[in-house]
Amino acid sequence: MIRIYQAKEFECQLSEQKKSSLQSDQAYQVAKEVITAIQEEGDKALDRYVEKFDGIVPEHYTVTDQERKQAWAQVNSKTIKALERAADHIKAFHTKQLKTSKFMQNDSNIISGQLYTPIEKVGIYVPGGTASYPSSVLMNAIPAVLAGVDEVVMVTPARNGEQIEPILSVAADICGVTRIYKIGGIQAIAALAYGTETIRPVDKIVGPGNSYVAAAKALVYGDVGIDMIAGPSEVAIIADETANPAYVAADLIAQAEHDVLARSFLFTTSNDLIKATEKELKDQLATLPRVEIAATALKNQGGLIKVDHIEEAFRLSNLLAPEHLEIQLNNPLSYLGYVKHAGSIFLGHYTPESLGDYYAGPNHVLPTSGTAKFSSGLSVDDFVKKSTFLYYSEQALKQAAFDVMTIAEEERLSGHARAVSKRVSN
Repeated sequence: MIRIYQAKEFECQLSEQKKSSLQSDQAYQVAKEVITAIQEEGDKALDRYVEKFDGIVPEHYTVTDQERKQAWAQVNSKTIKALERAADHIKAFHTKQLKTSKFMQNDSNIISGQLYTPIEKVGIYVPGGTASYPSSVLMNAIPAVLAGVDEVVMVTPARNGEQIEPILSVAADICGVTRIYKIGGIQAIAALAYGTETIRPVDKIVGPGNSYVAAAKALVYGDVGIDMIAGPSEVAIIADETANPAYVAADLIAQAEHDVLARSFLFTTSNDLIKATEKELKDQLATLPRVEIAATALKNQGGLIKVDHIEEAFRLSNLLAPEHLEIQLNNPLSYLGYVKHAGSIFLGHYTPESLGDYYAGPNHVLPTSGTAKFSSGLSVDDFVKKSTFLYYSEQALKQAAFDVMTIAEEERLSGHARAVSKRVSN
């Protein structure tokens, strides 16, 4: 059901794996075709591809104020309260990330600094299909709104071309989303990037999607900003004999049920934990609604890895650079220094990754496929631009002029030197 590795065997497999593209060639080809058509034809192409991929074109793409109001009556109050409490936690966490502009004055003649300004227009992609993800709305929209983005637009597919999932509309209202469009897939990314007669273009696009959406985001990058190119979701659990195998198995399954390509790994010093976790996986999968997806992911992508010591577990985890890392050890805080690469870290036996997905506060939009080695999860910073500024008085320029002109001439850029000399030569 799930493969068991020795540490060296797992490390060899990890190093031999070829870095594969996060999107197939087919996804890129289709995305390029759709994007080019929407750039050239606007709404006409938009309608054509919405009908092709979704089967029906909505009467109007914009979710009206009346539709947004009606959605509240279609979601039970218990769910609304849970979303509101989750939003409060997410807001509290991300508020602490806010920064103010910095002014540095060396003396009265030189002033420098960094100016923080929000991105003006942001588009949030929220997947549709077999499930709806209000948590994606919260995680993407809240930091954007906190950063001061003027226009936060959401796109998500409609059911039968009529209505988006009511819970997504409610989540958008809780966050302060400006506008919602009934559109998904490549065509939504293209419309957000380049605009049509109906949909206004944005400056940055964030949010998860399938391989076609990921390919579209990669292709429009440069004309607009994007958050990241997301691959399959993943979790690594580092545990010893103190861990509860029922908890470990539940967390491995929670990740595996996302997608058949999702990756779930346990690194442990305990053979007994491996055996007990195997049994728990079998028992818990038997009652899981998405059993086929989870079982396939665990069999083809997962692994239980036996290590000789905990330090080796962290070494292998750092090689993997997982999206989510759970440390199911006693006194887990003492192990934080062992972590070099991970998108988000979950400490202790009672901190399942599900807390981070929905409720606790840290963002669940995280680097995957080893990109945690050089990138970070979504934050307020992703919705803010930083511009440096500089002021020199005449006296300060004269003091710096010789050094500036010397370096400019060394680089054979005489025009740069002249821009200084013209100001100080009289």
